[in-house]
Amino acid sequence: MEYGSNTVNQDISVRGIMNESLYSIKVLRNDGLASSLNIERMKASLEWAAAGWNHVVDIELILQEVSKYLFDGIRAHEIAESLILAVVALMERDPAYGYIAGKLLFKKLFKEVTEHSTMRTDRDLMYTQAFVDGIHYGIKQGIYDVRLQEFDLEFLASKLVFERDQLFDYMGLRILYERYFSKVESGHFELPQAFWMRVAMGLSFNEANKNEMAVKFYDILSTFHYTPSTPTLLHAGLKRPQLSSCFLNTIEDDLHHIFKCYGDNAQLSKWSGGVATDFSNIRACGARIDSINTESQGVVPFLKIANDVTAAINRSGKRRAATVAYLETWHYEIEDFLDLRKNTGDERRRTHDINTANWIPDLFIKRVQEDGVWTLFSPDEVPDLHHIYGKSFDERYVFYEQEAAAGRIKLHKTVEAKMLWRKMLSRLFETGHPWITFKDPSNIRSPQDHVGVVHSSNLCTEILLNTSSQETAVCNLGSINLGMHIHNGVLHKSMLAETIQYAVRMLDNVIDINFYPTIEGQNANYRHRPVGLGLMGFQDALYKLDIPFDSQEAIKFADESMELISYHAINTSADLAKERGAYSSYKGSKWDRNIFPCDTLDLLEKERGLPIKVPRSGVLDWQPLREKVRTYGMRNSNVMAIAPTATISNIVGCFPCIEPIYKNLYVKSNMSGEFIVVNKYLIADLQKIGLWNDAILNKIKYFDGSVQYIEEIPSHIKSKYKEAFELDPIHLVHITAHRGKWVDQSISHNVFIKGTSGKLLSDVYMEGWNYGQKTFYYLRTLGASQIEKSTLDAKEFGFTQKRDFSNANAFVRSETQEGQAQKQNGEVVNSIKACSLEQDPECDVCQ
Repeated sequence: MEYGSNTVNQDISVRGIMNESLYSIKVLRNDGLASSLNIERMKASLEWAAAGWNHVVDIELILQEVSKYLFDGIRAHEIAESLILAVVALMERDPAYGYIAGKLLFKKLFKEVTEHSTMRTDRDLMYTQAFVDGIHYGIKQGIYDVRLQEFDLEFLASKLVFERDQLFDYMGLRILYERYFSKVESGHFELPQAFWMRVAMGLSFNEANKNEMAVKFYDILSTFHYTPSTPTLLHAGLKRPQLSSCFLNTIEDDLHHIFKCYGDNAQLSKWSGGVATDFSNIRACGARIDSINTESQGVVPFLKIANDVTAAINRSGKRRAATVAYLETWHYEIEDFLDLRKNTGDERRRTHDINTANWIPDLFIKRVQEDGVWTLFSPDEVPDLHHIYGKSFDERYVFYEQEAAAGRIKLHKTVEAKMLWRKMLSRLFETGHPWITFKDPSNIRSPQDHVGVVHSSNLCTEILLNTSSQETAVCNLGSINLGMHIHNGVLHKSMLAETIQYAVRMLDNVIDINFYPTIEGQNANYRHRPVGLGLMGFQDALYKLDIPFDSQEAIKFADESMELISYHAINTSADLAKERGAYSSYKGSKWDRNIFPCDTLDLLEKERGLPIKVPRSGVLDWQPLREKVRTYGMRNSNVMAIAPTATISNIVGCFPCIEPIYKNLYVKSNMSGEFIVVNKYLIADLQKIGLWNDAILNKIKYFDGSVQYIEEIPSHIKSKYKEAFELDPIHLVHITAHRGKWVDQSISHNVFIKGTSGKLLSDVYMEGWNYGQKTFYYLRTLGASQIEKSTLDAKEFGFTQKRDFSNANAFVRSETQEGQAQKQNGEVVNSIKACSLEQDPECDVCQ
């Protein structure tokens, strides 16, 4: 439907609130002629999009908002985008506006793909034909894999469920529109349900009953019960399907291998992988190079080169390259490593474009707790330290300390362990780096301890796989949407089991379908077949269950839900082993030795000689599953890893991974634009008790998303809707630890700290270590300073806009006064803006 028309019969009620100048606006049509702006057709489009939400949304308010985006000479397709922008601007009022904006964006996409309107009576027929035509077109253009032609396209087209498009809110559909849907220079040629089906087909190439399995996969994906990681969504069904998320490698102390790894990392990044590189083997500055009889410049110059390689790569043309460098804590240059992300100092010794992470042995933490000393070495003089762990490491490290004291080790120095720990935490607080990860629990609890060593975690600290010069670890990720499995106030266990069955099957299929940029990655993945099934929407699940995040109930639910996920993930891998065979390095693994993830805390406790403060109990009978694994083995060396899910959770409209809500209302920025994030669950609960109105919205804005200082809101709602920085970070560690006992890899755990307490910061990481946690991810801090809102009404909130949290209501007028202030000369005034976070609180990497 064209917005430009010579029709002059306009709705009088609309005319009453619209500026008269709008009626003089001319629209440039596709044929080059100009016509008058047709407000009635704009209204019809909005009414179509608002169907089902008419009782919530205000069409005339949207029309008034859209007037800000219109101008004389505007083109018809620009009017469509203006309507979307107008609705997006009102998303803070009610989540319904987000779904309406999503429908308007779909309308635009449908026109782009089919050249027809969604309002046609034969829309469904056109949708199915667009799917079939799109597959053929993608193959013809050299974009899609020719194997897609082997499917029964008409059969698959008949299985598309168009109503599932309405599951998308605006943010999810916009991300897919900008970055995921297939397109050529002239525009998109893929619709949302065609996208899900194409991904399902791309994961079914090797299935015997590929059409039926593609439909099963499609149903899981398109209902948002499970979502693969971004590389899988980007590349499934494409000519070169690089479907894996994470790559981990270790660099040898050899110039040829160092520069080989730079090239490998460039290729891995190019194909959309996040890369983690272990630099701990490289000798320190001042160490002797015998072949040329000179001293080494150390590891930092090589890290600088890695930084520049990262900056030069754009992953798949759609995501920034992302890399992390790991260094073990005894390395002679560890103190320089801690400074790499500082904004001051010699820029030749700074790496602003790569992340950094500490790889910390247990002995260092013990020395910190004992207020002992710590000795730093160059790897060429202690060549085995990086490849051993537990008691073996402790004994060897003490031996090298004795050798150094006797003068038999040339390059070494001694520091106070507690001072080095303080510097780690100081740099972490100042720069966000290096992250804290623990070597010993990562190795002692690894299922693959019989065939190698875990030398580092990955870019988002959830992957723990062996690496060597012959093997680059690869992991394929995907996440269950836990919130979608809550029905009528309970966890739907049979639905969860079915989701996991197909999710793990999809992940296993990735290994054989995948394009590998390096031979080392292919060798490792074929030999061990690791996958990483994670979860997202944990906060959604708690909201639906009416459980506060900072309660013992939350710990119990995290424990029991993860036990279910672990059980069914392992069960599915054993079923796949029965069907397809066990992975080739299975013999001798912990699985083969009847040691499951929940058993490994006892091993860690024995190696440390200290108690691990996590209860070992569960609610399921694991013995039948142990017997199944004993009989058939495992298809995959590793099956679980909980990644951040920043992008895919936005696509399906849930909260990321295991995270609490960051803010109840804020502006989120990522590669697809800016979006208002508003807590739909909070709005629904406030609507139930008649408390959702402009006055409450403005108070929430005033307090930067928090509801804790708003007197009208009942205490049980305040408790339920605490934000991340309002929760005890040690409680969050306990939740992760209870969940983590069931996980064979690790969990990407962000730390949220309010204030500047160094003691609290240390206590959080020490508590994680005491509870057997393997890795931490980002440290998120919130200082005492407040953001001045330049658009705040000074009469209402004061001239300094400083929030007085002791008397929250002193600055906020009544709803009646506010309503009067917001309507001046017929114009709505939105005087308070949501806080715009300078840095997105989520990582846009692993998923």
